[in-house]
Amino acid sequence: MMLLLTLLIICFSPGGLGQLEESQFGNDAELADFDLDIAPRRVPRQVKTMLTKETKPHIQELSIKTTIISRYAFTAVYCAMLNRHSAATEGVFQFQIPANAYVSNFTMIIGGRVYQSEVRPKEKRVKQENGKPKNKESGDASPEPEVEVFRMAASIPGRNRAIFLLTYEELLQRRLGYYEHMTSLRPLQLVSRLSLDVTIVDHSTITNLEVLPLRNGKSTAAANSAAGSNAPKTPAKLEPPVTTVIKNEKNVCKITFSPNIVQQAKITTSGVLGDFVIRYDVQRDMGIGDIQVLNGHFVHYFAPKDLPVVPKNVVFVIDTSASMLGTKIRQTKDALFTILRDLRPGDRFNIISFSNKIKVWQPNRLVEVTPLTVRDAKKFIFTLATTGGTNIDGAIQTGSSLLRDYLLRPDTSPNSVSLVIFLTDGRPTVGEMQSTAILGNTRSAVQEKFCIFTIGIGNDVDYRLLERMALENCGMMRRINEDADASSMLKGFYDEIGTPLLSDIRINYTEDSVRYVTQHLFTNYFNGSEIVIAGKLTNQSTESLHVQVTASNNDKSIILETDVPLRHRQIETEKHVKKATAAMAGGARVPGSAVAQGLGNALGVIADDFVERVWGFLSVKEGLRSRLRSQTSKEREGHTQQATNLSLNYHFLTPLTNLVVEKPEVLADGTMAPAPTMAPASAGEGVSTANELPGVPEEEKPQKTNGKQGGQISSMRNTIGKVERRPAKKSVTISKTSADGDPHFVVEFPLSKLTVCFNINGEPGHILRLVSDHKHSGVTVNGKLIGAPAPPGSHKQQRTYFSTITIVVDHPKRAYIEVTPKKVILDGRDRMVLPCHSTVTVDSGALSVSIVGNSNVTVAVGGNISFVILLHQYKNPAPYQRDHLGFYIGRSKGLSHNCHGLLGQFLYEEVGLAELPAQGDTKPSPILKVKDRSVPVVQKNRKIYSGTQSVDCWFARNNAAKLIDGQYEDYLMSHMFDTGNWPHGTNRV
Repeated sequence: MMLLLTLLIICFSPGGLGQLEESQFGNDAELADFDLDIAPRRVPRQVKTMLTKETKPHIQELSIKTTIISRYAFTAVYCAMLNRHSAATEGVFQFQIPANAYVSNFTMIIGGRVYQSEVRPKEKRVKQENGKPKNKESGDASPEPEVEVFRMAASIPGRNRAIFLLTYEELLQRRLGYYEHMTSLRPLQLVSRLSLDVTIVDHSTITNLEVLPLRNGKSTAAANSAAGSNAPKTPAKLEPPVTTVIKNEKNVCKITFSPNIVQQAKITTSGVLGDFVIRYDVQRDMGIGDIQVLNGHFVHYFAPKDLPVVPKNVVFVIDTSASMLGTKIRQTKDALFTILRDLRPGDRFNIISFSNKIKVWQPNRLVEVTPLTVRDAKKFIFTLATTGGTNIDGAIQTGSSLLRDYLLRPDTSPNSVSLVIFLTDGRPTVGEMQSTAILGNTRSAVQEKFCIFTIGIGNDVDYRLLERMALENCGMMRRINEDADASSMLKGFYDEIGTPLLSDIRINYTEDSVRYVTQHLFTNYFNGSEIVIAGKLTNQSTESLHVQVTASNNDKSIILETDVPLRHRQIETEKHVKKATAAMAGGARVPGSAVAQGLGNALGVIADDFVERVWGFLSVKEGLRSRLRSQTSKEREGHTQQATNLSLNYHFLTPLTNLVVEKPEVLADGTMAPAPTMAPASAGEGVSTANELPGVPEEEKPQKTNGKQGGQISSMRNTIGKVERRPAKKSVTISKTSADGDPHFVVEFPLSKLTVCFNINGEPGHILRLVSDHKHSGVTVNGKLIGAPAPPGSHKQQRTYFSTITIVVDHPKRAYIEVTPKKVILDGRDRMVLPCHSTVTVDSGALSVSIVGNSNVTVAVGGNISFVILLHQYKNPAPYQRDHLGFYIGRSKGLSHNCHGLLGQFLYEEVGLAELPAQGDTKPSPILKVKDRSVPVVQKNRKIYSGTQSVDCWFARNNAAKLIDGQYEDYLMSHMFDTGNWPHGTNRV
């Protein structure tokens, strides 16, 4: 996510957001006119008066951009606030996000200075006397039903502007046959420029798209309650909000909403517009589902249709304690009446009410669904009265015993789906009241034979208990807000689980072809939902992946299997990612919002890794669920560490992390405090000697970069080898033998006291074999090229650079390191992802890696082989510049004499320099003698080590023809992990 953070800062040009001069605006009334020049000329007087009387900072612009790629949504929020007054004023940025989403970045730009957020692990709770640091504040995620509120306050200097940038991500869940995406529009004031852009791109055709009227949960619930149970729950015709524009194509859909300030005031003057809700589904084919592949990861969407419904056995356990009196019990009864009407012939059911006492409608049995039994059940529900306390443990034990005894009967259908639906509005007050004991009793009673689905109503519920009870027993938990329409929400929840289609679902993939796969065993699949699995491909060169789905449907066993062509799926996935990026780049332009246009560009960058981010998102969710289900402290700690590491790696704000951002200091006169300055470097500091790279002095701790602490380490498990946050050595000695820049190759021949250089004019996407010693030392180094336009005046049409370098080691065990300008992936004893902005050293078996933040990466294999990779990064890249890598050989003693590759073939060679005699008017020309070959050369000068040194070398033209063994094409590899041997034998003659 730090890549996104950097891009946001580049796109938003903070230098242009500095202090506003008083002479520009004059008095406050003129400031109001300035704000309104983007609205229609005729602004109602009441609206203008409200704005001029507003004492808090005015939101000039609120721009929200969302891109949904194959159900995974990236949302970026841009908010610009203006402080009209001469005195400093507190500006509060507040935004509701879906409870299922994770914040992935937050940045403030105030007074032209950038304040970047940092995700840190939560510390264990200890008593602190000093409280929080003075200038640090954590992003606050306050739990509410279905949403969380992100809130950040900061002082805005007088007559100044503040920019708040927030991004969050979520995987849309399919419920009742559609996906729903919600954007909260509650700025709490009228906004001069308000815009929402949503782009949906999917591999499958988008169907049933609709935009609902603006939805405000609390007001809607109150209105429905006042109107009575007979009032219609939704309008007869759902009209989208005013100014909504929908452009729907086959696989790409764009929705925009941009009401001006007058149109906002017609909806509400409070600034609480409500939720902008989009619903849609995608077209599906029969079979194993949709599998998408990108950059070594895969995601599998499975949502079968047109299957016969599996009969269910359901026990309703309903709280009738005194606290349910009034609206709660009435709405619960209304929902149960409707649910009973929807039960199918073949289903069996029973009803239990509980308070101090427990009442069973039909003791010791489950009854068939018939008109008569449904009528009698309604009579039982109608007579339920509220009284007494809450015996949660007794109710669960009774319901579980009833269902368990029924399942032991010989006439019970073996493939029916059995579940308990448990509803309460309070905490246990009667019987067993310890949560751990209740959970233990529940597990013993259920015996993994059925699932428990829990529902909590109101604010006095032990939601942690209900969530654990559901998770430990293959169910799920749902919250209902105190003043929500409980009747419709209960009915909606039942609809989600009321139509089971499959049970005992198992999804398997080719053994040894995938790893780190998220949950792939599921107890039930309900109609209208979707199963999503993600994982990592072990070998990206594998042609196909065998997928097998087994499940039960009523009295039948279902087996679906196929071979998925991975390369074809990768190409298809890349195509629709490009569609998403193009759609974002061509998004609707809002007048005056040039700064906010950078949001779409930033989202386009992270879209390139959306499959990996789906995997990260699901893995964090799974880790948190496993943590909640943990039975021992050791098990809990392991899941906590795993989920925390993943959260830090993907920069997710989760229950295990805090988001911290430094806040600006404002002086008493309302101006910004001076920015901290750094002392100038002493003489000789930061200067590298001949063959050294700049490092971090040993006595210093890892340095902060742009106000950020060194990044965190991610791994899939707690035992990840030896990890130390220690400074790198002061310098790293390396040779001149390298491939850097365009790429320019330099080869040093110490014995011959000569240096040779050549260029390789490859194509973007080509993977070059740099070092190949697979059979002997087990080391292979490959580099992937990325393209860029040539700079103005260049004779070349394009340039190529190394975007990725992979080092594969096969001895003693297979491991690899993959380096990009932004991150290092180490896959040794376990998998770790290290950000390149951090300074860290990791030892993992045969491989070790040392990163000097934003400078270089040193990889050591054993004690006699090392490579150094330079990180070339641009803060404000020109169109022809790309972040790229430079590869240098450090120690090569451990590589064998049979080593090959574009660089490896020269490690043990000697060369000689001679002259061709003059012929006619031509001068004598130098030639290089290499392996009995004569190579014409010319003398050139090359810059190496990030331009800090120049080296004189003899240059071989034409893609190093005659200098290298074979042709350039012989060094092209099929994939980054290809360890194939040199096709023409060794380089020894």
